[in-house]
Amino acid sequence: MDYHTYREKLQHQFPEPVLAFEPSEYEARLASVRQQMAKAGLDLLLLTDAGELCYLTGYTTFEVSVQCVLLVATDRTVLFVPAIEMGPAVYLSRVDDVIGYPWQAPETVASELAAQIQRTAGTSTPRIGFNPWAGSLRPGLLSALRITLNSATFIDFGTLIDRVRLVKSPAELIYLAESAAITSAGLDAAATVIRAGVVDHEIARAGASAMLGAGSEFMSMQPIVTTGARSGIIHTNHSGHKVARGDVVFTELGAVRRRYTAPMMRTAVVGEASAEIREFHRICLDVLNAVMSAARAGSTFASAARAGEAALAPIVDRAFFSGVFGYPVGATFPPSWVAGSMFIATDNEAVLEENMVFHLPICLRKPGEFGVGFSETVRITPTGAERITTNTLSLDEKTA
Repeated sequence: MDYHTYREKLQHQFPEPVLAFEPSEYEARLASVRQQMAKAGLDLLLLTDAGELCYLTGYTTFEVSVQCVLLVATDRTVLFVPAIEMGPAVYLSRVDDVIGYPWQAPETVASELAAQIQRTAGTSTPRIGFNPWAGSLRPGLLSALRITLNSATFIDFGTLIDRVRLVKSPAELIYLAESAAITSAGLDAAATVIRAGVVDHEIARAGASAMLGAGSEFMSMQPIVTTGARSGIIHTNHSGHKVARGDVVFTELGAVRRRYTAPMMRTAVVGEASAEIREFHRICLDVLNAVMSAARAGSTFASAARAGEAALAPIVDRAFFSGVFGYPVGATFPPSWVAGSMFIATDNEAVLEENMVFHLPICLRKPGEFGVGFSETVRITPTGAERITTNTLSLDEKTA
């Protein structure tokens, strides 16, 4: 059968989608987005990020390399997917219409999508909001749409979706708490196998196995384990290195519940930690606590970051730090659990709101020697950041 018949049979079999949240939750999210669209004077949003599609419709898939598009108008949502994604689109998403295209010929979507944009927007000269920085929006598709819709205006919608997604509902916070518990179990399991002679991928396997066994879905980012001198190099990962006595072992894990991730970092030392490693550990916790205390509803992202900078000052010339004291997490898909671009950094003067959720990735690295990282995933309250994760913040010295 063709994919049109496949869709019809699925719609007959599943007249209502299977969703992670009540329909009213998705309605509230769409209402917030549409309110922001009206303020920006947009007729339609063109969305391609898998996390945004999941957030607004429930659509979930492990195949995130294909071109999917969600159109959001003032009164209608339309989901465009390749034929192989018709099943998840019908079974797991709440939209007004699902339209497929031959997945082996993605260029065929442009003309049909252009016509659907005009129908959905209700005007031949729509003002279309899109994210020009989205890696999920193929340049070829955007170019074809601009040519076909030459009377349309394409407008960068900036942080419109990011700000709506930042504030979590009670139901979202439940999934984040479940993720946090599973992540903790994974870190505990990884810690039990850390010793001299163990290979780094065995540590990652222990953490992943525990998280999957405890109910994690496929993860947005795979377990991160770096050892020895490589722990002092950001964004390296396990690749068959054997742990030696005296090595630092850095682990960062993030289990997934209904696509929600609450990541955590921990650090261990095989043997007795040096005075400098202990100093980095102390400063790391000082930075974490300073950011958590300053990140209050009504204050700015930048003020929380500046508090972190002040705590980092004693070793700022010796330690490399990314400059991001917190990033948003929520509903995400590979290759990352970062949910948006609203970072806690000194150049972001946006205002924090209650129930925004961030991972605070405080890892301090002495380049090419060692790295010490501890983190929490937190929600913003009027009095500061409250832990969703409950990390073990002591430096684990494996002296036995």
